[in-house]
Amino acid sequence: MTDRALLSTAAFLRALATGLIGVLLGVHLATVGLDAKAIGLVVSAGLAGAATASLIVTWLGARIGYRRSLIALALLAGLGGLGLLAGPHPWLLAAAAFAGMVNGMGRDRGAALIVEQALLPATVSDAKRTLAFAQYNVLQDFGHALGGLLAGLPALLAAGGLTSQAEASGVTVVLYSLLSVLPLGAYAFLSRAATAARRERVQLTPASRRILWRISSLFALDSLAGGFLTTALLSYFFHERFGVGVEVIGPLFFAARTANALSHLAAAWLARRIGLVNTMVFTHIPSSLLLITVAYAPSFPVAAALFLLRESLVEMDVPTRQSYVMAVVRPEERAIASGVTHLVRMGAWAVAPAFAGVLMSEASLMIPLVVGALMKVSYDLLLWRAFRHVRPPEEALQTVRG
Repeated sequence: MTDRALLSTAAFLRALATGLIGVLLGVHLATVGLDAKAIGLVVSAGLAGAATASLIVTWLGARIGYRRSLIALALLAGLGGLGLLAGPHPWLLAAAAFAGMVNGMGRDRGAALIVEQALLPATVSDAKRTLAFAQYNVLQDFGHALGGLLAGLPALLAAGGLTSQAEASGVTVVLYSLLSVLPLGAYAFLSRAATAARRERVQLTPASRRILWRISSLFALDSLAGGFLTTALLSYFFHERFGVGVEVIGPLFFAARTANALSHLAAAWLARRIGLVNTMVFTHIPSSLLLITVAYAPSFPVAAALFLLRESLVEMDVPTRQSYVMAVVRPEERAIASGVTHLVRMGAWAVAPAFAGVLMSEASLMIPLVVGALMKVSYDLLLWRAFRHVRPPEEALQTVRG
């Protein structure tokens, strides 16, 4: 298999685990006795661990070696998942989530992704870069979708009389741990040219530094908003607001991730016609407005339909954003650019869930959805204003030819 295929395979396997725990985490923690405040704490701790790992691979990944970094991350994820079996002890669970980089977002945005996305552009030409990222993300979201279905396993086991709900939830957490280490098989076959350690330290040019500073500041705002909208907390919202269990929420998120996956290919098609930045902004704003309607939906079927419509748009900015960041810096700067932009996103994600849990507990279940959506609209408008004239190479070439 080529490096591109191996990276995509690893991303798919890791996405299975991420999709599973994203849906299961909030309900699992509620099953073992945690309230909304404690659930928010554990989700934040997992994202903080992912942010810490992102910082390490950004600055030391090249020196350590990308293959070694990826292997270490997979092993830690598996061990951290087992730590979620610590019982109703919020601080122990938070420590396990931190060490294992447990991702309550329900979407893979961790340190391994930073490394893989830095390696991916070298496997294709500039003209095919956005499509490569779209296909990479399609596999991820199909993994997220299947993982969401697996989150219904506790309900199936309990309904069959095989075990209690709490024990079935624990069995599924073990499955998450096993899935987390499966990418090791793909990493073992990556070429040495792609993953070898490098002694020299890359220095960003002043132009790249300015771009990263501006775009990372905006990404932080977007991710702070996203931290109010993690899959774990959205699952908890549906569970508490409408009284549905993971046997219903799991298929809902399966459908949502399927919609995400299909939208990635649509994003690549649209970006070739209106540009990367325009695609990012003009698909993201409607998705945020739809989320507000989910908060006020009168019933679960209505909320689910609006949520799925939102999910068909919300991820169209992902492959375009990834491709754009990799395009506006030099090839040797891609690992740092990927790391910095993901790091600020993970840091912002880590802050918000704890506050969202407090708002859900003390005020209203719907407030985090509304706040997160409005913040995302603000981000989109600011992004378009700041970067609509900063074009990647393939768009600049089209302009010259035109």
